[in-house]
Formats: sequence, structure tokens, C-alpha cells
Amino acid sequence: MAAGRTGRRPGESGTRDTILEAARREFAQHGYDRATIRGVARGAGVDPALVHYFFGAKTELFTAAMQLPVNPAELAQALLAGDTERIGERLIGTFLSVWDHAANRDVFIALIRSAVTDEHAATLLREFAVRELFGRVAAALGTPDAELRASLVFSQILGLAVARYILRVEPLASTPAELVTAAVGPTVQRYISGDLDPDARLRA
Repeated sequence: MAAGRTGRRPGESGTRDTILEAARREFAQHGYDRATIRGVARGAGVDPALVHYFFGAKTELFTAAMQLPVNPAELAQALLAGDTERIGERLIGTFLSVWDHAANRDVFIALIRSAVTDEHAATLLREFAVRELFGRVAAALGTPDAELRASLVFSQILGLAVARYILRVEPLASTPAELVTAAVGPTVQRYISGDLDPDARLRA
């Protein structure tokens, strides 16, 4: 009796690549929020079930299509698993640990530069980051103004990335990650769960 064949089925690699190409077009044309698995499948000429088979949900598809080194959904779960009062520090520490690896950093820098020069790329990055990562964290904590908080966190992360890795502003660019985390983490924590309007208590 012949031994069973192992590994991927014939044609899987080519189909997967075709889906990724279609996904990049779909996200670029429609942004993250309006892009759909059905749209990707239609562009690739496959059944939507096959897209789910290879990549699961839209978040995982985006992560693969953009070649992101981390899965935002998994990162959000990890951030929420520990002490909620130190999410800000964990968030900054995690991003710095990812960015400090040159290969990972190149992916993020390319995304940021594209977002700065192209309106569609900016919409794509903004929708994905605010909704799938920072928005998930803020919403899970049940704090008011989750959307505002998510956008504030996004602005802090994006600004830090530009200053430290693209413009290379010194001494920030060469400061150890642990010190940057300790300095920026509390600010991000306030955005996530702190009082955004301290004067409200006085007015009350």
C-alpha cells in the first residue's frame, strides 16, 4: 500500500499568494472597515470559504497581506491578560521590542511612510490600528469614550515611531527601550483608562 502524501495539497501555495494579492487590492481600494472577505474572494476568483480556510478572519488576513510581524488581535488579548493598571507600559514595551528588530521595523516604517503620502494608505492604517488593536483594549476595559481613547493611543504610538525610528530624534532614538517605556507608558495608560477631563470633577 502506498504511503500517504504529506504537506500542502498541490496548488495551495499559488492559491494562497493569489488571495494575498487580492486582499492587498481590496484593502487599498476600500480601506480596512469596508473591505470584505467576499470582496477578496471575488478578486482572487475563489470561494470565500477558501479565504477563511487559509487565513481565518479579516484581521488575520490583513496581518498576512501587510506582512505585519504581530497579530493585533492576539496582542490585544495579551495586553488585557495582566494588570490593567500597567497596560500602557506593556503596550509601549511590546511595540519597542518589535520595532527594535530591523526586519520588523522596516515593515512598520513602510506602512507609516505610505500613510503619510497616500490618503488610502492613511485610512487603512488608521482604521485597522484604532479598531482592531487600541479600540479592542479600550472597549474591553469598559471605559467611556473608547473611540477617543483609542485614537489618542494611536497618536502616541505613531508619534513615537516617527520620532524614534524615522526622524531618529536624539536622544530619544538611542535611549534604552526600558527608559522610553517607563517615560511614555503612564501617558498611554491615562489615555486608556484615566480621567481625560480632570476639570469635570470640579464642575460636578
